[in-house]
Amino acid sequence: MGDLLVRNIPDAMKHELAAAAERAGVSLSDKAKDLLRQGLRQEQADLRSRARSGWEALRKIAMSGGSDDAFAEIMRGIEADRKKDTGRAVEFPE
Repeated sequence: MGDLLVRNIPDAMKHELAAAAERAGVSLSDKAKDLLRQGLRQEQADLRSRARSGWEALRKIAMSGGSDDAFAEIMRGIEADRKKDTGRAVEFPE
């Protein structure tokens, strides 16, 4: 296992951490690791909740007050419009 040195921790923060460790009956180091672990898990959960595709975002907007059928109809319309746009001749400037 590696070590981690964190510099310039405010005294108040160190005292809060020491008090939290004492209340939990663990070492200062163990409490710091526990809090780091909790913070990383929360950050990962936040990232996962924000990492939605465009379709998921559109579904959320479309579904606010709608139904699965309404969303499906919207998606059919988008797909039909997309398919209409194929097969056009490409115009090149001279």
